[in-house]
Amino acid sequence: MRIGVLGTGNMADALATHWVRAGHDVTIGGRDAHKAERLATRIGGSAKPGSLRAAAEFGQVVLAALPFGAGVEVARDLHAVLEGKVLLDCSNPVGPGFRLLTEGGPSAAQQLAAAAPGAHVVKAFNLCHEDVWRMRPPVFDGRPLAVPVCGDDETALVRVRELVRDVGCEPVAGGGLERAGLLEATAALFIALWVVEGADAQAIAPPLAYAAGPSHQEAEGGTAAFR
Repeated sequence: MRIGVLGTGNMADALATHWVRAGHDVTIGGRDAHKAERLATRIGGSAKPGSLRAAAEFGQVVLAALPFGAGVEVARDLHAVLEGKVLLDCSNPVGPGFRLLTEGGPSAAQQLAAAAPGAHVVKAFNLCHEDVWRMRPPVFDGRPLAVPVCGDDETALVRVRELVRDVGCEPVAGGGLERAGLLEATAALFIALWVVEGADAQAIAPPLAYAAGPSHQEAEGGTAAFR
């Protein structure tokens, strides 16, 4: 697969490294040509440097590894080039005090979709620190990390699920793009729990067998109801 990466930061580095190792062709695009060249050289293999436009033109899938707000600006500038392509959004619109910057409005992913209406936007890879994505692979207690994926186009989702597996993770259907805001809100909550409270965010959810309540397995007819 041809992958264009918009950005030269930590997320671009972490994810593109996995994808090059998996055999994909990658172009790293940045406003700063020297940063793009340094990152492509560090990743090695098939990674090549280029401009933001060159990366967007190259990729069948284009990763927007850009800060919230900057991604919309770039997508708007490149909307014609992004026509028909998969635009993968991993941003977190989280501000000071771990406040969700999109509260009351469209999600970051929906804003990208509005800026590049011909692209197939998919939300994924936003729930973990970049160092988690650098792991080879991200496996905890013997279980691969699950990555929720939200999007509306099935072909785009198939490609992103492949890229999730190439990182060593398991894709999880997160619903349509309208649910991307839930992923972004989850990230804001989890970051606050981890950083401010020092809490284990995983501990707030029961095991799957108890998700519908302890008695759901004994419900008559095998039908469980949330209480």
